[in-house]
Amino acid sequence: MTTLPPLPMTRPKLTSLARQKLPCSLSTIPRSQLIKEKDDIDHYLEVNFKGLSKEEVAAYRNSYKKNICVDMLRDGYHKSFTELFALMEKWDALRETARVRSLLWLQRPLEEQPDKLDRFYHYLTRAEAAERKEYFEGVYNNLYALACYFNNAEDKWVRNHFYERCFKIAQLVKIDGGKKEAEAHAHMGLLFEEDGQLLEAAEHYEAFHQLTQGRIWKDEAGRFLNLLACESLLRTYRLLADKMLENKEYKQAIRILIKASEIAKEGGDKRMEGEASYYLGLAHLAAGEYETALTVLDTYSKISTELDDDLSLGRAYEAIAKVLQSQGEMTEAIKYLKKVVKIARNNSQRLDVVRASTMLGDIYNEKGYYNKASQYFQQAFDTTAELTNLRQMDETKVHYGIAKAHQIMLTVNNYTESEDLTSLDYLLSWKENRGSILSDPTIGGSRKSTVESLYQVPENLEEHSRFPDNRKNET
Repeated sequence: MTTLPPLPMTRPKLTSLARQKLPCSLSTIPRSQLIKEKDDIDHYLEVNFKGLSKEEVAAYRNSYKKNICVDMLRDGYHKSFTELFALMEKWDALRETARVRSLLWLQRPLEEQPDKLDRFYHYLTRAEAAERKEYFEGVYNNLYALACYFNNAEDKWVRNHFYERCFKIAQLVKIDGGKKEAEAHAHMGLLFEEDGQLLEAAEHYEAFHQLTQGRIWKDEAGRFLNLLACESLLRTYRLLADKMLENKEYKQAIRILIKASEIAKEGGDKRMEGEASYYLGLAHLAAGEYETALTVLDTYSKISTELDDDLSLGRAYEAIAKVLQSQGEMTEAIKYLKKVVKIARNNSQRLDVVRASTMLGDIYNEKGYYNKASQYFQQAFDTTAELTNLRQMDETKVHYGIAKAHQIMLTVNNYTESEDLTSLDYLLSWKENRGSILSDPTIGGSRKSTVESLYQVPENLEEHSRFPDNRKNET
C-alpha cells in the first residue's frame, strides 16, 4: 500500500476530543474514568454553552462517520457525500457477507477507522472542488491518491472503485498528451487481470502500450511506462496462451505468443525478449512443430548466453532436450540434459537437478540401459531427500525402484536361460535373502560378458543407430 503523508486537517476542540475517544482505541477505558470524563464534559458544556453552536455540540455527540457526512453536506459537497454514503453501504454489506462465511472474520466497521474516513473526506471533497473548476487533472490526482491508499488485500474493492473513476476522468484530461489516460488503462488492465478476465485486461494493456509508444514517460519509481506496458502485455498474453494450450488451441496460442515476441523486441529489453522466445518455443513443441521450436529456443539460449544468465540458459537447454527427445534424437537430448544438471548444480538449483536427472533416467530406462538409469534416478532421489520434499521423494523413489528392478531382471533372466545347477543355486540363494544378485565368476566368459554388457552404455551413442531393446528378455 502506498504510504501517504498525514493530512493537514484541523478540527474543533470537541471534535478532536470525540475522535480520541472513538471505540477503535487500543486501550480499554475503565467505567469510572468514562463517568468522570462525562462529568467533566457536562461541566464544560454548562460553563461554555453560550459560546457553542449546535454544530459544535453535535460534533461530540454524533459518531465520527456521521460528522464526516454532515461536514460534507454543510460545505456543499453533495457529490462527495453521495459517493461516500454508497461506499459505506457497500462496506457494511461486504462485512456482513464476510461475517456469515468466515469464523475468522476480523474486518472492523468503517466508523471505527477514522483515518480512512479522513482520507475519504479530504480527497473526495478536493476532487469535487477541482471538478467544479473543470480541472480534471486535479480530479484524477485526488482519486488516484485514494486508490493508492486503499491498495491492500482487505480494501482492494475500494481501490478498484477509484481505478474505474480515474479511468473515466482520464478521458477528459487533455493537457498531458495522454499520459493520465495511459496510466488509467494500465490500472484497469491490472483490475481485470486480477479478476481473471484476461481478454479485457489485454485490451486495456494494448491501449496502454499504444499510448506510450515513442514516449519517454516514467512512473513515480522512474520506470519507463512503455517498458511497463510491454511487460504487462507479455504477462497477459502468456496467461491467455496457457489457457489456449490447455484447450489444445495451438494455432491461436502460437499466434498470440508471436505477437508477444514482437512486442518484447520493440521494448528493447533482452531478458524480456528471451522470455517471450522461451514460451513461444514451448508452444511450438506442444503443437508438434519441432524444427521451429528448436529455432526459437536456440534464440533464447543465445540471449541467455549473451546476458550471462546461467539459470535461463539451463531452462533453455532443458526445453531443447524435450524437443530432441520428442524427435527421437536421444543422443543430443542426453548431452543437453547433462549440461542442465551441471548448470543447476553450480547454481544450487536442486529442483532443476531433480527434473533433469529424472528425464535422463527415463531416457536410459526406456531404452534398456538400466544401470545408467538407476544412477540418475538415485541422483534425483538423493537430491529430493536433501530438499525434504516428501511428494517428490515418493515419486523419484518409485522411478529408482523400477530401474533397480530392471537391473535385477536382466541378471535373473540370464541365470534362468543358462539351465545349469550353478545358476539355479544362485537364483535360489537370491530368492532366500533378496539381496543383490551378481553374475557367477565360474560361469563361462561369454555369459559373464553378456551380462556385463547389458550394464554398459556406449561412450558415443551416435555409433548405434538405435538403442538395443534389452526388454525382449523380459519374462
